[in-house]
Amino acid sequence: MSVTMYTTMDSPLGELLLAGEESATAKGGVALASLSLPGQKGAAVVQDGWVRAPEAFDEIAGQLRAYFEGRLTRFDLEYADGGTDFQRRVWQALEAIPYGATVTYGQIAAQVGSTGAGVRAVGTAIGRNPLLVVRPCHRVIGADGALRGYAAGLARKERLLGLEGALVS
Repeated sequence: MSVTMYTTMDSPLGELLLAGEESATAKGGVALASLSLPGQKGAAVVQDGWVRAPEAFDEIAGQLRAYFEGRLTRFDLEYADGGTDFQRRVWQALEAIPYGATVTYGQIAAQVGSTGAGVRAVGTAIGRNPLLVVRPCHRVIGADGALRGYAAGLARKERLLGLEGALVS
């Protein structure tokens, strides 16, 4: 049974909670399982048995700082397994959205072969993304170009898109 490690770090969005599992192949030795923000819908909370290990997250924290400073446009991290097959397909589609770009929920649905009523299922899968910021669900917008649905709030979604230069006035 793997041990869940965690740390917190300050960011322009508030204090981030990072949780992960030991991994022999990940940089720094931890596969990221969760990155959440204060007040986020469905945010992770530290559980009994979790081990505070800030040093295990040095690589991840460094990449996050570089992103927030505008010096990093693509994360190179190992993620812990999680989610259903469908959620993993949707999350993989999120990871393919380039920095500074946006796509619609419908475009993600078409990419994963889930059209029509399936767009709602895609929205639900995106809403269950446990890796905010690094798995860029903030880059998904409504078909009309409006900012919709972000578990950490639309103000944070707007801030991330602004940082990436993806907001159209």
